[in-house]
Amino acid sequence: MQFDILTIFPAMLESPLSASIIGKAIDKGLISVNLHNLRDWAEGRHQVTDDTPYGGGDGMVMKVEPVARALDDLKRQSPQSRILLMSPQGKTFQQADAARLSREPGLIFVCGRYEGYDERIRTLVDEELSLGDFVLTGGELAAAVILDATARLVPGVLGAAGSALTDSFSDGLLEYPQYTRPVEFNGLRVPEVLASGNHQAIATWRRREQLRRTLERRPELLETAPLTDEDRRYLAELRGASANRDQ
Repeated sequence: MQFDILTIFPAMLESPLSASIIGKAIDKGLISVNLHNLRDWAEGRHQVTDDTPYGGGDGMVMKVEPVARALDDLKRQSPQSRILLMSPQGKTFQQADAARLSREPGLIFVCGRYEGYDERIRTLVDEELSLGDFVLTGGELAAAVILDATARLVPGVLGAAGSALTDSFSDGLLEYPQYTRPVEFNGLRVPEVLASGNHQAIATWRRREQLRRTLERRPELLETAPLTDEDRRYLAELRGASANRDQ
């Protein structure tokens, strides 16, 4: 899978995208990551990519022409790639989006800076994505986060094929608690069921812990998560126990 990132600060992304799992995936040829300096498509000796806003106001606005020229070139090289605009006004990125995007042949990230984009840039992209209801100094970190979440779902990128299947949000719920050695630390012991060797009991415990943790920390996720009748019965027990404690 091919990732292209259009930015005026490519150096911001060189280190994080060359380390750990993403770096190994690049070395293995499972993905490719190309950083493109938007200034290469800007005109004039100073390669200006921004200008003052029409109508006045604070800050500078990213110009449409350099972005348009850059996207034209990148689409010629990778015509099937989907263009993503990093924007606080975009759809909030979720795990389902990572899964969806991981099936694309390629992604082109447009990273903004300054006060915002010339509105006409929005007509050049396929979708806008946001990390949440906050504002960053630029789109580079958002692009890196979305790239990481997406690339790890590309077949072969994770060492264990099933690792992504148990991640938080992969099935609409938070992940169950994880433990490793030692069996006891500061009086806290690993649940005995995990060392029992009873795979059915372990699976039941993990599912129930998913439900418990999601109910405690992100109860709104339960409204859309695919739940079985057994899941619903267990959640009813948890809610009943909680109500009794509160009385």
